[in-house]
Amino acid sequence: MVKVLQRKRKRKRVQWRKRKKQWRKVDMAVTKKKKVMVKGVDISGLTKRQQATMKKHAKHHTGKHMKSMTNMMKRGKTFTQAHKAAQKKVGR
Repeated sequence: MVKVLQRKRKRKRVQWRKRKKQWRKVDMAVTKKKKVMVKGVDISGLTKRQQATMKKHAKHHTGKHMKSMTNMMKRGKTFTQAHKAAQKKVGR
Protein backbone atom coordinates (compact mmCIF):
# COMPACT_ATOMS: atom_id res chain seq x y z
CA MET A 1 0.00 0.00 0.00
CA VAL A 2 1.39 3.37 -1.04
CA LYS A 3 0.51 6.44 0.92
CA VAL A 4 -0.05 9.54 -1.12
CA LEU A 5 0.60 12.76 0.71
CA GLN A 6 -1.34 15.74 -0.36
CA ARG A 7 0.51 18.99 -0.13
CA LYS A 8 -1.34 21.96 1.17
CA ARG A 9 -1.19 24.89 -1.15
CA LYS A 10 0.26 27.93 0.44
CA ARG A 11 -2.18 30.77 0.27
CA LYS A 12 -0.61 34.03 -0.69
CA ARG A 13 -0.95 36.65 1.96
CA VAL A 14 -2.96 39.36 0.32
CA GLN A 15 -4.11 42.72 1.54
CA TRP A 16 -6.70 45.03 0.04
CA ARG A 17 -5.69 48.68 -0.35
CA LYS A 18 -7.59 51.60 -1.71
CA ARG A 19 -5.76 53.59 -4.36
CA LYS A 20 -7.29 56.27 -6.56
CA LYS A 21 -10.84 55.40 -5.49
CA GLN A 22 -10.35 51.71 -6.36
CA TRP A 23 -9.63 48.71 -4.19
CA ARG A 24 -6.67 46.63 -5.28
CA LYS A 25 -5.17 43.39 -4.10
CA VAL A 26 -1.59 43.76 -2.92
CA ASP A 27 0.65 40.76 -2.27
CA MET A 28 2.08 41.01 1.26
CA ALA A 29 5.38 39.49 0.15
CA VAL A 30 5.85 42.37 -2.26
CA THR A 31 5.05 45.16 0.19
CA LYS A 32 8.11 46.47 1.95
CA LYS A 33 8.24 47.76 5.48
CA LYS A 34 9.66 51.25 5.62
CA LYS A 35 13.02 51.40 7.39
CA VAL A 36 13.29 53.66 10.39
CA MET A 37 16.82 54.97 10.80
CA VAL A 38 18.48 56.77 13.70
CA LYS A 39 22.16 57.77 13.44
CA GLY A 40 22.66 55.22 10.65
CA VAL A 41 21.08 52.40 12.66
CA ASP A 42 17.96 50.55 11.45
CA ILE A 43 15.47 50.45 14.34
CA SER A 44 12.47 49.16 12.35
CA GLY A 45 12.66 45.80 14.17
CA LEU A 46 11.62 47.45 17.44
CA THR A 47 8.15 48.36 18.66
CA LYS A 48 6.70 51.82 17.96
CA ARG A 49 7.22 52.87 21.56
CA GLN A 50 10.84 51.69 21.55
CA GLN A 51 11.45 53.52 18.26
CA ALA A 52 10.13 56.78 19.71
CA THR A 53 12.32 56.39 22.79
CA MET A 54 15.38 55.59 20.69
CA LYS A 55 14.84 58.73 18.57
CA LYS A 56 14.91 60.89 21.71
CA HIS A 57 17.84 58.92 23.12
CA ALA A 58 19.94 59.32 19.94
CA LYS A 59 20.46 63.04 20.60
CA HIS A 60 22.73 62.22 23.53
CA HIS A 61 24.59 59.13 22.27
CA THR A 62 26.84 57.93 19.44
CA GLY A 63 25.84 55.69 16.56
CA LYS A 64 27.92 52.85 17.98
CA HIS A 65 26.03 53.08 21.28
CA MET A 66 22.69 53.13 19.44
CA LYS A 67 23.60 50.12 17.30
CA SER A 68 24.64 48.13 20.35
CA MET A 69 21.40 48.99 22.15
CA THR A 70 19.24 48.15 19.13
CA ASN A 71 20.79 44.70 18.77
CA MET A 72 20.28 43.94 22.47
CA MET A 73 16.67 45.15 22.39
CA LYS A 74 15.92 42.98 19.35
CA ARG A 75 17.21 40.00 21.36
CA GLY A 76 14.78 40.76 24.19
CA LYS A 77 16.47 43.14 26.63
CA THR A 78 14.55 46.12 27.93
CA PHE A 79 15.57 49.69 27.11
CA THR A 80 17.22 50.24 30.51
CA GLN A 81 19.06 46.90 30.48
CA ALA A 82 20.32 47.52 26.94
CA HIS A 83 21.40 51.06 27.83
CA LYS A 84 23.40 50.01 30.88
CA ALA A 85 25.10 47.20 28.95
CA ALA A 86 25.89 49.53 26.03
CA GLN A 87 27.39 52.10 28.40
CA LYS A 88 29.76 49.46 29.76
CA LYS A 89 30.52 47.95 26.36
CA VAL A 90 31.00 50.95 24.03
CA GLY A 91 30.58 54.00 26.22
CA ARG A 92 28.60 57.03 25.25
